[in-house]
Amino acid sequence: MSAGLIVAIVVVALMVLAVVLVLGRRGRARRLDARRDQARRIRTEAEMSRVQAERAGAEAEERRREAEVSRVEAEKRAAQARREEAQARDQVAAAEARKREARERHIEAARMDPDADEGEVAERLDRERGSDRAEGDREREGG
Repeated sequence: MSAGLIVAIVVVALMVLAVVLVLGRRGRARRLDARRDQARRIRTEAEMSRVQAERAGAEAEERRREAEVSRVEAEKRAAQARREEAQARDQVAAAEARKREARERHIEAARMDPDADEGEVAERLDRERGSDRAEGDREREGG
């Protein structure tokens, strides 16, 4: 082989090697750019997910607070209802005590009255009281 041919082969080989290196670098640069683009898309999606998660968390916290307020209001209403029920029971008990006292006073008056019979007055009052109770029972059952 001649020296010129060897030089030509070496020059062509160096040129091929240079082209391969240039193409390799360009390919590597393209791959890196593609990875950068993919990383940017992932970061964007991650940021969107974070914002959505924060929004969902804020909404959940707001719902939790509203539920707490509702629970407290319900507890207040229940306490008020218990107070009113206790007050009603006290009023019923006071009314019953007044009725008993009135009955005793009627019987006492009948004892003192020479024209009245204590037993008849007690019996009449018990009958009246029995009819009052029967009406009250009917109201409770129907109402």
